[in-house]
Amino acid sequence: MRAAMPSPVPFSPSALVAEYVAQLGEYEVLRSAAVAHMTRLLQDAGLNIHHITGRLKKPASLADKLRRKVGRYQTLADVTDLVGVRVITYFESDVAAVSRLVESCWDVDWDHSIDKSKMHDPDRFGYMGVHYVVRPSAGQPEFAALLGAPDLPDLRFEIQIRSILQHAWAEIEHDLGYKNREAVPREVRRRFYRLAGLLEMADEEFMALARMSRDYAATLPERVQDEPESVFIDVQSVAYLLGQPPVRPLDMEVAEALGVTLLTDWPDPERPVRLTSLLHYVGVRSVGQLQKELARLAPDIVRFAAALMPQLREAWTPAGGARPGTSLVHYALLRACANPSLEAREVVRMLDLSGTQSERQMVRTVREIYREMMETAPET
Repeated sequence: MRAAMPSPVPFSPSALVAEYVAQLGEYEVLRSAAVAHMTRLLQDAGLNIHHITGRLKKPASLADKLRRKVGRYQTLADVTDLVGVRVITYFESDVAAVSRLVESCWDVDWDHSIDKSKMHDPDRFGYMGVHYVVRPSAGQPEFAALLGAPDLPDLRFEIQIRSILQHAWAEIEHDLGYKNREAVPREVRRRFYRLAGLLEMADEEFMALARMSRDYAATLPERVQDEPESVFIDVQSVAYLLGQPPVRPLDMEVAEALGVTLLTDWPDPERPVRLTSLLHYVGVRSVGQLQKELARLAPDIVRFAAALMPQLREAWTPAGGARPGTSLVHYALLRACANPSLEAREVVRMLDLSGTQSERQMVRTVREIYREMMETAPET
């Protein structure tokens, strides 16, 4: 008599979840490797993005997915989003740049990948980014210890790429529980469409602003050379001027008078911001105006700085030298001391010198040095 064939083992979602829980350690290693590799790729490509995060699917979420999609997943290898990496960019245009990088550097599982930003129905619901399912390759060192591991025979994970605004939409939409068109009550659907359109317009406007900012920075040298009166004093123009005449040579004169080094590579991104505020406070609004003022007062600026800075050593010597824009600081202090409508206290406050002398002490020292300089000024 012929023996009966054994019945196939029925598919068990709970068994699959239990298997996943038992292997969470390996999946955590995969997540860390995926984030590390993606971070390195973006850095090497020089792409400026908002942030990168990695996540593991929660066991309860996996159980829910298996219940909702009966028969689709037979093994853990069939579930392609157990591990996910999310790349959040500043602009929608950067989503495309990161997508090109992913496609060039990864083995993409196109059957499970989707560009949701290309779902361009006029009344489409949602505002989504790009989702890739990828496989590591032997040439990626972050995955060397995982490739060929028996517990993870098919290394696949998801990479999501979104702009900040796309991410905001997705998070709020998820929190409200509106995962698809049919889930949205009819009376609120129109508002969702309007909101999606507004977010897309905002993304486009932010990209336009970024282009304008880059174009402005690119034309600064030519405009400062040809039309300095038309160039406003702002953070970008001040950052540029710190390395150009007349600011750089005057800074060097101050440093030489003090017998210290001018710290040309001083890493302080807030420095141009403070200097811009100082110049605005003393009434300087254009590069042309600043150039004329520095030419007119250059000897006084150097004398004033050479007399004042030794009295306020705790405010600058820890830096190891004179910082870029020191001539602009002393020009602003000179203007504040000479003009009754200005306050030296405001200039000191804008410099953010907390932790040195008290504000009152610093103002008193500044005014004393200014008075002494005026009393000993050579006759013209």
